[in-house]
Amino acid sequence: MREALWLSLIVAVLVIGSVAWFALRGGRHLGTPTQRATYEALHTASLAALALRAGLSHDSAARAVPHLRTLLGARGAALADLGGTLASDNVDEGHAALLDAPVHAAMSSGRPQTLAPEEHACGDSGCPLEGGVVVPIQVDGVVVGALASTGPASSAGQLRLAGEVAQFVSRHLELAELDRSRRRADQAELRFLRAQISPHFIYNALSAIESFVRTDPERARELLIGFADFTRYSFRSHGQFVTMAEELRLVDTYLDLERARFSDRLSITLRVAPEVLSVVLPSLVLQPLVENAVRHGIEPSERSGKLSIVIADADSEAVVSIEDDGVGADPTYLGRVLSGTSQGPGIGLHNVDERLRAVFGEDYGLTIETAVGAGTKVQMRIPKFHAGVHV
Repeated sequence: MREALWLSLIVAVLVIGSVAWFALRGGRHLGTPTQRATYEALHTASLAALALRAGLSHDSAARAVPHLRTLLGARGAALADLGGTLASDNVDEGHAALLDAPVHAAMSSGRPQTLAPEEHACGDSGCPLEGGVVVPIQVDGVVVGALASTGPASSAGQLRLAGEVAQFVSRHLELAELDRSRRRADQAELRFLRAQISPHFIYNALSAIESFVRTDPERARELLIGFADFTRYSFRSHGQFVTMAEELRLVDTYLDLERARFSDRLSITLRVAPEVLSVVLPSLVLQPLVENAVRHGIEPSERSGKLSIVIADADSEAVVSIEDDGVGADPTYLGRVLSGTSQGPGIGLHNVDERLRAVFGEDYGLTIETAVGAGTKVQMRIPKFHAGVHV
């Protein structure tokens, strides 16, 4: 037993020695001092980037700051968001408190701040706050935090280096925000898939078809085929893109089923510019808006309703307007629906709004005009060309 233990120990020593030898041998093969310095800088940057891709938080800042301090060549470093310092490296609590004022000034002004020795030194000859700089960090042009670099004295070189490292932090925070946007898009898509065909519509469509089975079998057959086409389209190719012409075919199928149910109570106007038929957009964004107008606008009204669908050509965009003269809605309530804080009727509006913003950007959400008793008008703009959007 003892011999086996000694043998295991010898093997372990040999393995560790081999690893150390290969590591030293590999270090010699890194080349010139310049190449080794480049390798170390890139390796340190990759470690900082890995932490920053999680966004700006206490945890990610704590993991990133030591590597950022190495890149800065600074005696101390700190990362802050708009709420204050998140994490620091080689800066104790007392000195971190002295950074609060210049960090706040950098974030509020959007300009770098220089740490003056007479303002920030604590009296200790080795104080890391004898000098340094604080540089704001921006994401998409908006200040979201600051990077502090402390050392024995402030210099123009230190300021330039801190600015470059802050740009590095900004780029990776932008990538983190992009990752979050993609996750939000995936979540919105999942919610949309769950809600895209309402049980209310299925029940009403089948009831309308059943009413024609004896009186007009051919019409019942047409409606049943239309219903099958509608459900087949709804469950296919989610997350992909379609042309405006394809979306309009789905809307027409949906409205044909609703015409059968409403009969003369529903009047529909459809105007589409031929130039927009080839425009590419996310699948299943028009039909939910039309269904919302019928179900929550016209259906609750005691009188006949009018639905207008206009898709116009506007240079680089297609402008979609869906308007009904139904019961309308409380604008405050619809605001909560669009923000996602309300889960009641009209949730389809929030799903469509979120998908549009996720695909085309924050400027391409829904705009809604409504009031109680005054009908509702929903508009959206679709770029004719957008990177990554194609059939």
